[in-house]
Amino acid sequence: MSMSKIRNPRRSDPTFNHTLLIGRHENDLAERLESMLKSAGLQSTGIFMKKIIQSIFLLCMLLLLAACETTSSREGIQAARSTMNDNIRTEPAGNYYVARRYYKQDYKFWGYVRSPGQPWSTAKLVMLNEQKKLAPDREKNDIGSDNNYEYKLYGKFSGETVYEPASNGFYPEFVLTGYEVITTTPAPIFRFSSATDPAMRVIADPY
Repeated sequence: MSMSKIRNPRRSDPTFNHTLLIGRHENDLAERLESMLKSAGLQSTGIFMKKIIQSIFLLCMLLLLAACETTSSREGIQAARSTMNDNIRTEPAGNYYVARRYYKQDYKFWGYVRSPGQPWSTAKLVMLNEQKKLAPDREKNDIGSDNNYEYKLYGKFSGETVYEPASNGFYPEFVLTGYEVITTTPAPIFRFSSATDPAMRVIADPY
């Protein structure tokens, strides 16, 4: 059925105008394909032509819905980051740090740590010294279960760096003395969502 024949369409639907446009040009598309087939010396049947039109129409709709979903997802991320940045600016000063667990199967660093009131772009990727206090996931004996959790950490930077062999890098050491969970579903701080995939051998920088 041509979309131009739908009655009482939902004008509030952002995909409606595009869908209607595709429907209105459905007949024109069929005529053009028919002409192309005849020019090539081919004959088409009504059923054959109908299947072609349906396939093209379905492809157009899928592409349209994917584009709308991507736009909606991007807008949602931007809104979440805007709220996050507003909250960062109002964080009270104190003897604590804000941290994001960044678990990777092949690496031994713990995650990113920043001072309160500072953007995530200033955060440092740290190795955790657990001599005074075990990391949250180690306390639960479930390593990596808190990936991407946001914490309030208590402790201090020792001033030393620790070598991490898998990444062949040196990272500042943070001596943990305590922690509090801020949220288990924080706003994204990386430019691509797969950055938090534990299996990916990628070390992303927050922004």
